[in-house]
Amino acid sequence: MALVINKPIKMVLFDVDGVMTDGTIYMSEYGEFIKAFNVKDGLAIELLRAHGIKSGVISGKASSALTTRCQQLGFDVIETGCKHKLPKLEEICNRFDITADEIAFCGDDVLDLPIMAHCGLSAAPADAHQLVLAEADWVSECNGGFGMVRNFVDHLLLNQSGLMLNEIYQPLLNKIARDDLKGVEQ
Repeated sequence: MALVINKPIKMVLFDVDGVMTDGTIYMSEYGEFIKAFNVKDGLAIELLRAHGIKSGVISGKASSALTTRCQQLGFDVIETGCKHKLPKLEEICNRFDITADEIAFCGDDVLDLPIMAHCGLSAAPADAHQLVLAEADWVSECNGGFGMVRNFVDHLLLNQSGLMLNEIYQPLLNKIARDDLKGVEQ
């Protein structure tokens, strides 16, 4: 499926379970214990930042594992424990002075349908619910938790920037090289 962008995307928001993870939740008697995230997807968040695109999560679930990972990734927006996501989208638009059509949202289940319909671009992993697959503007060939986020970000930047794949990664590689040099100099 080709990715078509009608207006420049300034922010990408993600659901977590089923998009950034495979949807598996490991539980103990104390509640949610761990989540498995794909490190490739984490680099995609850095890549967005390197291109001046903000990022965040709007998740129906809340857990310490999720909060820890979101903080590690340095998301601009972290909204968890939120089953009704559309009001959060409106708050985010006001907070960042952007419109919903400048936001891309990646979701996988029926709770994501209202926000997907309001964003300028919607994406889904290959294993999303069939109603989400029918609504999504773009469907990844990757399942949730298995590089879907990275796959989407690559396609978004390729289409939005007009650059080649190696060129979209250059700002990130330059930043890493600069950061490495700073560490050596100190």
